[in-house]
Amino acid sequence: SNNRSSKNKNSKESSSIDRRRRERESEPKVDRRRREPYNAGPSSWGGVARRGAGWLEVTEKIETPERNRNTAYARPEPTYEDRRARAIEEKPTRDKVRYEADAAVNRAKKRTHRSAVVKRSLLPASPRKLPDAEASLVRILGNKDGRRALRRLVEASQAFEQERFFEARKILIPLERQAPGVAEIVEMSGLTLYRLGRWREAAKKLEKFREISGGTEQNPVLADCYRALEWWVDVEELWDELRDASPSGSLVTEGRIVAAGALADQGKVSGAINLLERGWRFPKRAKDYHLRRAYALADLYERSGKIPKARDLFVWITHQDKNYGDVASRIQALQ
Repeated sequence: SNNRSSKNKNSKESSSIDRRRRERESEPKVDRRRREPYNAGPSSWGGVARRGAGWLEVTEKIETPERNRNTAYARPEPTYEDRRARAIEEKPTRDKVRYEADAAVNRAKKRTHRSAVVKRSLLPASPRKLPDAEASLVRILGNKDGRRALRRLVEASQAFEQERFFEARKILIPLERQAPGVAEIVEMSGLTLYRLGRWREAAKKLEKFREISGGTEQNPVLADCYRALEWWVDVEELWDELRDASPSGSLVTEGRIVAAGALADQGKVSGAINLLERGWRFPKRAKDYHLRRAYALADLYERSGKIPKARDLFVWITHQDKNYGDVASRIQALQ
């Protein structure tokens, strides 16, 4: 009887084991190493790290409201400024882009106004005596290639004079590679880039020309590049250098006009007027640079509200040249 009871017991145990095995086999296959919802983080993380991250997410969701109510270090309610700053930070809108752009521009202006951007060496007492373009190109490239390069330089100069600036630039690029130190090529390249409105590139070329030539011949154009870039201290340095060198009346006048324009661009209109008025006299025989200076001064008079002075100066210009710019229409507008 004992043997029979033990057999029955063993058969029951085996049948229960078999039943549980069948139940497990009938269940869907699940990777029990992944304990959802406690998995988080990228798949490149290890299993322990991902489960830890998932658990942190779950506990944050559960505990954060109660913790915020009970803790002695609960965060204060955000102020209006905090909410506005956060909104600007979180919303990638046009307002944010405009805000960041304006901030960058303001930082750039503050940085460039304090000191000169370009560190330039002092010029010699007088301009260097350089060989002409033909002699320089023949010396560098040889007789045949040098004369061919000279012809190309003349073609670039003609294209420039006819305001075909892209064509001039196309001709000058290979010449710069062949003879990068020839003053005429560097100068023409800088002037062409200036007329194309590529201020930074033009300034680099004209700074190089200044170093090669040792003169202030292109200081007005160079200063105007920096005026376009709003590098005010560089404009001022180049104007001081040109005024001290005083190479010719026309060059000094051009530099004066650029320097005055830079002051006006900064809102210093009275300073710009003072600069153009200084030493001004009506010439007996007016040249083009006299008319340019008078026009710039009349324009500043009008901007500052000195209408009678502006009108009188515009009228004087028409007596020298009836068709000078838009002077006639400006006089009519000031009547």
